[in-house]
Order: sequence, then C-alpha cells, then structure tokens
Amino acid sequence: MPQITVDYSGTMENAFDRPGFARALHEAAVEIAAAKPEGCKTQFRPSAYTVFGYEDPEAHGHAVVHVTIGLLAGRSDETKARLAEAAVELLREHVADAPFTLHASAEIRDLDPSYRKFER
Repeated sequence: MPQITVDYSGTMENAFDRPGFARALHEAAVEIAAAKPEGCKTQFRPSAYTVFGYEDPEAHGHAVVHVTIGLLAGRSDETKARLAEAAVELLREHVADAPFTLHASAEIRDLDPSYRKFER
C-alpha cells in the first residue's frame, strides 16, 4: 500500500520522466497519507492508442495520463484530495513541454476490504 497505477498515452513516452514522477509521488504519499516508503508501488501502463473527443486519433495532438492510487481505508476525503492534487502537480513537473495538449487527472480510492498481498 499504496497501489499506484499510471495509465498514459504512448505518444508521450519520451516526454514523461516516469522514474522521477514515481519517486516524487511516493514521497508525497508518505508525507500526505502516512504511507510507508517501502509500501509504495507504482506500475506504468502506456496506451498504444488514445482518442480525445472527435479528434483524428492519428493527429497525436492530445495526450492523456490518469493516476489511480489505492489506499487502505481510513484516510479522510481531505487527505485524498490533497494527494490527488499533489499527483496532478507532479505530473505537470515531470512531463516535458511537448507538441501535445496534456490532459492529466488523478483519483484516490480506498482499496477493497478483500485486498491481500504477499512478498517473497
């Protein structure tokens, strides 16, 4: 915990500092949501095909990135909102200026009570 997933348009691959973003987001999760550093895990999932509105998908004028953070239940709505805001701001800092319009978003949710994990 937290379980972090970052879905992003593959067209922004070279403009997105993923290691720097993950490191900064882990630090924010520790500071804002009292996560343990060793519990922070982030997976990045590039999308080969992104469509925005009615735009021609081949135009590549837009890129989308969405961060989902799953936390163990118990964080206040204010804490979740602060972490979402931090995630969006960190995206702004870790995606270079590029020839696309960036649409960035973040969502913080409670992990389901059935959540289980193991480490080996």
